Amino acid sequence: MDSALPDRMAFLGGFLPRLCGIATFTHDLCEAVAAAAPGSQCFAGAVNDRIEGYDYPDRVRFELDEKDLDSYRRAADFLNFNNADILCVQHEFGIFGGAAGSHLLALLREVRMPVVTTLHTILRDPSPAQRSVMEELIRRSSRLVVMAEKGAEILRDTYAVPEAKVDLIPHGIPDIPFIDSGFYKSQLGVEGRMVLLTFGLLGPGKGIEYAIEALPEIVKRHPNVVYLVLGATHPHLVAREGESYRLSLERLAEDRGVKEHVIFYNRFVSLDDLKEFIGATDIYLTPYLNEAQITSGTLAYVFGAGKAVVSTPYWHAQELLAGGRGILVPFRDPQAIAEGVCAYLDDPVRLKATRDGAYRLGRAMIWPAVAERFIESFQRARSERRAAPRSAFAGWTLASRPYELPPLRLDHIVRMSDGTGMLQHATFNVPNFHEGYCTDDNARAFILCNLLDESGGHPPSEGLDRLATSYLAFLAAAFNPGIGRFRNFMSHGRQWLEESGSEDSHARALWATGTGAGRSRNPGHQRLSFQLFERGLPAVGAFSSPRAWAFTLLGLHEFLRSFPAHSQAQILQEALMTRLVGLWKECATENWPWFEPSATYDNGRLCQALLLSGQDLGHLEAQEIALKSLGWLISIQKTQAGHFRPIGSNGFYVNGGVHAYFDQQPLEAQSMVSACLAAFHATREDLWLREAKRAFEWFLGRNDLGLPLYDSHSGGCSDGLHPDRISENQGAESTLAFHLALAEMNVAEHAFESAPGRTS
Repeated sequence: MDSALPDRMAFLGGFLPRLCGIATFTHDLCEAVAAAAPGSQCFAGAVNDRIEGYDYPDRVRFELDEKDLDSYRRAADFLNFNNADILCVQHEFGIFGGAAGSHLLALLREVRMPVVTTLHTILRDPSPAQRSVMEELIRRSSRLVVMAEKGAEILRDTYAVPEAKVDLIPHGIPDIPFIDSGFYKSQLGVEGRMVLLTFGLLGPGKGIEYAIEALPEIVKRHPNVVYLVLGATHPHLVAREGESYRLSLERLAEDRGVKEHVIFYNRFVSLDDLKEFIGATDIYLTPYLNEAQITSGTLAYVFGAGKAVVSTPYWHAQELLAGGRGILVPFRDPQAIAEGVCAYLDDPVRLKATRDGAYRLGRAMIWPAVAERFIESFQRARSERRAAPRSAFAGWTLASRPYELPPLRLDHIVRMSDGTGMLQHATFNVPNFHEGYCTDDNARAFILCNLLDESGGHPPSEGLDRLATSYLAFLAAAFNPGIGRFRNFMSHGRQWLEESGSEDSHARALWATGTGAGRSRNPGHQRLSFQLFERGLPAVGAFSSPRAWAFTLLGLHEFLRSFPAHSQAQILQEALMTRLVGLWKECATENWPWFEPSATYDNGRLCQALLLSGQDLGHLEAQEIALKSLGWLISIQKTQAGHFRPIGSNGFYVNGGVHAYFDQQPLEAQSMVSACLAAFHATREDLWLREAKRAFEWFLGRNDLGLPLYDSHSGGCSDGLHPDRISENQGAESTLAFHLALAEMNVAEHAFESAPGRTS
C-alpha cells in the first residue's frame, strides 16, 4: 500500500447547507479528512437539487446540477485539470440525475484519478436500470466503502464484487461526551422526564406513527416519559404534500391521548444543537418500516454517543445492535415497541450497561478514527491504479469524447403555451393566436412533460407539472363523450370547430393519455389519463388509418407498462399489431418492403409501434418485419454524403414514382430517432444508435442545406426545410418534435457512450 498521503483529495455528494443526510455526511467526512491530513488539499463538489443552488462554504470548489448531464462532464474536466489525486464519491441513487442516477457515470467515464465510492444504499433486488448503473459504478471504482457487513455481503452475492475491493468503514459520528443526561435535560426544559428520541428528516418511511401508537402503554407504566421527534420534514415531501404527514402524526397523538407526551421540533438542527438533544436522550427509537436499509446515520450518531436503542430490524440495526447491544422489535408492532422501551425503563441497571457498552464501541466510529480509515482506502486505491500521465487534451478526439447534445431550453414551448394549452402555430417565434389550438400538439406536449419529469429534465418539477396540467386539461376538454371521440381543433376563443377530429388526432390523444397513465408521477394526472384512455379506446376498432393504429399501439405499450392485466387493452394491442402485419404482407415486395404503396408522413412510427408491440406480445415475425422495414426506410432517407434526408411532404414517395426531397418536416426526423432507439433497445446493435444520431443531427444542420432548424436562442424549431431555405416560423409541432427527440436522445445517451468503438 502507498503510504504517501494524496496531495489533492476531492469529495463528491450533497454538501451543507443542503438539508439531507448525504450532504451532512459529505461535509463531515471532508472536514475530518482535512483535519487528519493537514498537509493535503481537501475540496468538494456539491450536487444541487435546485437551480439556484446553495450558499456553500469555501470548501466547495465546483457544483453540479443533478439534472444537467453536461455539468457532470464539466465537473470531470475540472477534476482532471486540477490534478485531483483521488475522488471520493458518496453514492445514493436519488441524488444524481438520469435513470437510476445514471448521470454520475458520465463523470466517472472521464475522470483520470482513482475513485473510492461510499455506497450509502446497496440494493439486494435492484431494478434493471439500478443494476446497470450499479455494475458500471462498481467497475469504474477502484475501491468500494460499505458501512456494514451486510453491505459487503450483498456486493459479493448480488454483484459478484471480490472482497479484496471492499473496505468496511463505520458511519462517522461526532465525538459527544459521555455524561449524565440530566445535564442536557435541564437545558432543554425536560428535566425530570425520561426522554425518547427519534431524529432525522421526517417522512412516512420512518414509522413514527407506530412509536406514537406505543406511547399509551409506555405512559401507563412510566408517566414521566416524553417522546421527542426532532427534524424538519424532508424538503421533497414538503414540495409534494406539504406538512400532511406531520399533521397526521400530531392528530394521532391527540387521538391516543398522549399529546402531552409528544414534542415535535420541526427544525434541521445544527451539530451543536443536535449534541444537546442526543445528550438529553435516554432511549432512541428507530421504528423504520423497511428492512433494506444498509446505513442509518442517525442510528450511528446515537449509538456511538452511548444511548440505548429500541429499533425495528432493518439491516444496519440488526448488525449494530446484535449481541444485546440494543433491543430489536418487529416491524409495525406498537406493542413490541412499548415492551422494548419498558424493558429498559423498568431496569435502570440494564439501561446503564447498554449505554456503557455502546459508548465503548462508538470510539471506533468518531470522525477522526473514520477519517484515518478513509485515508487508508485512498492509499490502497492509488497503489492499485496509478492515474496515467496525460498531456493537455490528450485523447480528446471526437471518437473518444461523448456525443454532446444541446442543453434543454423550453423557452419557446412555454411561450407557445397559455392557460388553455399549446397554440398550434407561430409567426416567426411569436405565437399565432388566429390559428388556435389542436389536440395533436397538446398530446405531444403532454408526452414531453412526462418524459422530462421521469428523466429529471428542466424546468423545475413544479413548472413541468403546471405545463402538463394545462395540456392534460385540454385533452380532457377535447373528449366528446357523446360519440366517444376526441375533437382536434379549437379556436383561440375556446370554441371547438368540429364534433370529432381525425383518426390520427384521436390516436395521438390515446398515445398521450396512455403515456400519462403509464408514466406520470402525479396521481391526479395518472387517474385522469387512465379514464380518458379507457373511454377513447373503443372507437379505434373501426379505424382504417395505419398511423392511427400505430399511435394507438404506442399508447397501449405505455399504458400496459403499469396496467398489464387490462384485458381490453391486451385484446386491442394484439388486434392492431395483427392488422399492421397483415398490411405489410399485402403490400411488401423485395424492392418495396413497406406497409403501403406510398411512404408519406410520420413513417418511422409504423416500424416503432410494430416492434414494441411485437416485443410485448413475443411475436417474432412482427419484430422482424419492423426491423426490415426500418432498415429500408433508413436506406432511402440517407444521402451519398451520409446525412439524413427525410421524405419530403411535397409529393412524398410513391412506389415506382419519384422520391420527393422537399419540403422536409421535423416530424420525420423525430419519428426516425424514436424508431431507431427502439430498435437499439430491442437488438443492442449499435448501428441503430448511429442512425438515431444521424436523424437527430438533421435538426442541428447536418442536412441538405447545412442549416440548423433548431434555434438555440429561442428554444424553437423551424417548421421545415425548403429547397433554398429553412422556414422562418417556429410552430408547436416542429418545436415539440425537436424537444421530444432531444429528450429521448438524453435518455439513451449512456448507451452511445458505452457502445462499441467508444474508449471513454
